[in-house]
Amino acid sequence: MKHLPFLLLSLLILTGVGMGCSNNQKTPTHPLPDTLRVGTLYSPTSFFIMRGDTMGYDYDRICDFARSRGVGLKFVVAKNMSSLVEMLQQGVVDILAYEIPITAEYRQQVLSCGAVNETHQVLIQHAGDSLISDVTQLVGRDVYVEKGTKYESRLRNLDSELGGGIRIHAMGDTLMPEDLIAMVQSHELPLTIVDSDIAQFNHTYYDSIDIGLKVSFPQRSSWAVRRSDKWLADSINAWSNSGNAQAYSKTALRRYFELSKGLEHTDSVRKTTPEGAISPYDDLFKKYSPQIGWDWRLLAAIACTESDFDPDVVSWAGARGIMQLMPSTAAGYGLDMEHIADPEENVRVAVLTLRDIEKMLVSRVHTHDERMKFILASYNAGIGHVIDAMELAQKYDKDPQLWNGNVEEAILWKSNPQFYNDSVCRYGYFRGRQTVAYVAEVEQHYLYYQNKFKE
Repeated sequence: MKHLPFLLLSLLILTGVGMGCSNNQKTPTHPLPDTLRVGTLYSPTSFFIMRGDTMGYDYDRICDFARSRGVGLKFVVAKNMSSLVEMLQQGVVDILAYEIPITAEYRQQVLSCGAVNETHQVLIQHAGDSLISDVTQLVGRDVYVEKGTKYESRLRNLDSELGGGIRIHAMGDTLMPEDLIAMVQSHELPLTIVDSDIAQFNHTYYDSIDIGLKVSFPQRSSWAVRRSDKWLADSINAWSNSGNAQAYSKTALRRYFELSKGLEHTDSVRKTTPEGAISPYDDLFKKYSPQIGWDWRLLAAIACTESDFDPDVVSWAGARGIMQLMPSTAAGYGLDMEHIADPEENVRVAVLTLRDIEKMLVSRVHTHDERMKFILASYNAGIGHVIDAMELAQKYDKDPQLWNGNVEEAILWKSNPQFYNDSVCRYGYFRGRQTVAYVAEVEQHYLYYQNKFKE
């Protein structure tokens, strides 16, 4: 077999658990292997790692398929679409749980299966502006797109169709779609174009953008298997058409493409903060902060940033409680779901988590005050992404022991395949903007508490 140097092998193995699955379709009789090898790409919507948990719309759905069939999964991550298709053809993986375009080119190489996803390229504009409602209104307007991409190609074709007049700005390849979207949101750029699924995902972060105007014909895509493996395609199709799978996919779709990625507080009655206190939970912060030798006000600053001291808030990713513990993190410290949102248990386990993060960073970041920033970033992003960013900083002549302007900048690079596919990175794609903002916000709250409240 030809050597495949482009592969990054993920060691994540999911053991399938047999579950009942209502299915009106006839289930194929060809037996599935004990473990399916799944090919994928890192991306903000399909497959990524956040706070140590693997997530993604396609990841969640292939896991649902595995549970319904009682099989295990082994994931292999490729660096680009052509490598992904190549490793399917060469037998490295059995299925591509990633949206493969349904085109004449790919039909010759793979067999499409599962639910069909339809996307368009859409215009991103600020919702507070006078909205463009027709592509003809792009004449005379400035539109910014990634240089050398399908977006630039479509825009130039559209410009030709309209007889010219669109002012097209092709940006350098260090800027990604989410960067351009963020710049439209902040009024740094007027307009850009991205795929509708990327637009929907980013709309959950930025509700001030409008994504309604389609500027291309629809593009259909789906998962894929080898053309010789119709039996596997049949099994995927039977699962995909079942009521259970469709309900699960609808829930996953809402999680990634509809739920706001900001905090949404519940209607539960919240305790009144005593006069002269930061929060109703100051005693807990004071009780547990000595375990890591921290100022209790820094724990309060984290809780404020994480949950605004709301014990009932649940993030889109499933984090819970005033310190926003991920269920997998809580379970790792023996805290079950029944008690995860209990304020004292939530703070106790959060402190244990912060303590262990510091132990992993103490040999890497020698200055205490600087190390605090790395700990905060790791608590928000997961330490893997922060270490990746440190390695990138080291490789590209930045200081791996300084956050501001160094590792802070490197973690932003991890939304760009040029960097997250770099050999020094182990954890793939990451949306670093939120982590950079998180560290700054915690620091801001902490400075305010230092000045206003006694230690």
